[in-house]
Amino acid sequence: QVQLVESRGGLVQAGGSLRLSCAASGRSSSTYAMGWFRQALGKEREFVQAISWNGDITYYADSVKGRFTGSRDNAKNTVYLPMNSLKAEDTAVYYCAAGRTSSSLRAGGAEYWGQGTQVTVSS
Repeated sequence: QVQLVESRGGLVQAGGSLRLSCAASGRSSSTYAMGWFRQALGKEREFVQAISWNGDITYYADSVKGRFTGSRDNAKNTVYLPMNSLKAEDTAVYYCAAGRTSSSLRAGGAEYWGQGTQVTVSS
């Protein structure tokens, strides 16, 4: 069992930046790929970013490439998602997720989810 706890999101102006983090705990949590999904009001949850257990492989949704980056610190069992050049369409609840591989996460195969954190971008 893996528990995931996201940092608090927030309200930011368009063009601004925000960094999310997610702390993992539980047996073998550092061996899981981790990543982020988001769900805007009235829309389905969508993939944002995934990183392999050792940080070697990272995937991004086309909509965030070049603006969002992802990293992980296995010593702290934490992943980070710095988000830059934020747009109004980035407004959503962001969920941290863990899965067996980064490619399976990208395909929506998360095994564990965080509780979600709201990010609101004002235009």
